[in-house]
Amino acid sequence: MYKQLPALAPAVLLLSCTGGPVEEELTVAELSEHGRDLYFLTDSCVECHGADGSGGLAAPPLDAGITPRSIDYQLRTNPEMAELADALQASQQDLLALSVFIRELTGDPEDSIDVAALATAAPVAGAEDPAAEQATVTAVAAGNERLAMLQAVEDFSAVVENWERRAREGSLMRTYEVAVAAEFDAGEPKFTPEPGKTYFYENAGTRGTRNYRTGETFSPDGMKVVVGDAETRDIVASYEIAPELRSAMHSTAVSPDGRWVYISGAAPDSEQEPQGASPGLSRAAASVLKVDALTLQPVRQLSVGGRMHHAQVFQDRYMLIDTFAQDPDGLTAYLFDPETDRIIGGVHEEDLGGNAYTAWTDNEFIYIIMEPAGYGFQAARRYMYGELTVVPTSWVARLDPETWEVLQEYPHPGHRADWICFDHDGGHMYVPSTGNNVVTRINTETGEIAWTRPTGPGPYGCAVNADSSEVWIADKGESTGMVGGRTVTVYETESGASVDTLFSAYHVDHILLSPDGSEFWATSNYEGAIYVFDALTRERKDIIDIPGGGDLHGLVWVHYDEAGTGMVVRDQGGFHNGATPGLQARAD
Repeated sequence: MYKQLPALAPAVLLLSCTGGPVEEELTVAELSEHGRDLYFLTDSCVECHGADGSGGLAAPPLDAGITPRSIDYQLRTNPEMAELADALQASQQDLLALSVFIRELTGDPEDSIDVAALATAAPVAGAEDPAAEQATVTAVAAGNERLAMLQAVEDFSAVVENWERRAREGSLMRTYEVAVAAEFDAGEPKFTPEPGKTYFYENAGTRGTRNYRTGETFSPDGMKVVVGDAETRDIVASYEIAPELRSAMHSTAVSPDGRWVYISGAAPDSEQEPQGASPGLSRAAASVLKVDALTLQPVRQLSVGGRMHHAQVFQDRYMLIDTFAQDPDGLTAYLFDPETDRIIGGVHEEDLGGNAYTAWTDNEFIYIIMEPAGYGFQAARRYMYGELTVVPTSWVARLDPETWEVLQEYPHPGHRADWICFDHDGGHMYVPSTGNNVVTRINTETGEIAWTRPTGPGPYGCAVNADSSEVWIADKGESTGMVGGRTVTVYETESGASVDTLFSAYHVDHILLSPDGSEFWATSNYEGAIYVFDALTRERKDIIDIPGGGDLHGLVWVHYDEAGTGMVVRDQGGFHNGATPGLQARAD
């Protein structure tokens, strides 16, 4: 497959991947030039990652702070890169040169690249993946390599016991200065909330949707913010944001006091994204639109250094936001203060030792879903199709928001995990993984894997019922290439036994328990509708169609007390401001 490689530049000393240290001090320009030569070799990196590093069907985009160590790890452990690894026989100098060139290729200015820092991230001799090592030992002992591999998968305790920390030690806190890109007139209120009532908020994107019950299709020009009566489930108001501000959106978020809605917006000072832009594939950082929760119109466009993915209330004070893509100095996940429009602290995935996908909270800690660098959506799809047979272990990182240190890492047997939900006492978390169609229950104190169970196709969101006896999983069809998964699966939390499979919307990705614990609401980003299920009988009670369609992501309930003061009581991150669904359910 590989054609003969040309001789490397004489200034570069060839060593093995785990050989000695870099022996020459070269400039960024010299390293970049050599990295370019390696990248564009026939059948080398360019064949899969593209001339601009944007990736394609065969490989992910190269935009995650590539280091020599992460390249070395891929070459040593990713079977898709075995032939390339044999052909390159990359030295540490080669790895350093590749990382410098890739950073320049994906947008880092030359003067921002710290060669010395990258050199310290060189691979360490003899550093092997503990899971792979354990599998080899088991294979030799059993005398049957395939059987041993299957046994290693079934008994994940060996991986947990031999886990080596991925994140850097100490505080990982980084900051970013938010800038106001534009300000707008908020306009007049679209509705007046009544004291004592609860309303739901839903953001709708511009991806085309189809209502299968009516045959209607929709291609919205602009994103919408929609509000409805949570009791009657009637839509009471909506507003379509100007098309030039649109972006790929993945979340509905409301500030703890119910005053502001947040939605991803177009990159400041740039043209809008194409209608139906594939979310997450664009490397543009975009912006966050701050929307008045009563007028439903934007009041500010904020440059935050990253494309908002998911967002949720944190400790009834801040917003926890994670991002799809970042500016060079942007953050992967951060805490945002809605009172001041400032980021108070955050982290970048390279400090966590891999690629991050989404962030979650039990209202005490921050939990970030992590996967090995380079193993993302496309790897999950190829694994599902049998084109990729070995995937390194993924994990969840738990951070202390006071110190910004990683306190614990939770390896788990899922690939391309995308969501975390918790028992109401925080004792266990549930992690659905779309790459191999499983959900895993993990003890948050010990990291022990309680159980792993198969789900429907491409699981995404999850939610626990009022007394924590059941966990509901949205089978979205993520990574499958299907129109959608079309089901919700229900499990007993203690045993992991599957108790029901519910027919649902074509493409449900977010599912949430209502504030009183009586219903599960599931949002479909293919049909532009919300499906409502009875939490006890599991019967479908209603379908809420969003006027004008649009892809739906997330859901927030805002309650107004008798004095007319608003507060978020439920969003995709959990229950807030004293909402106690378990107590309410028992009272009923």
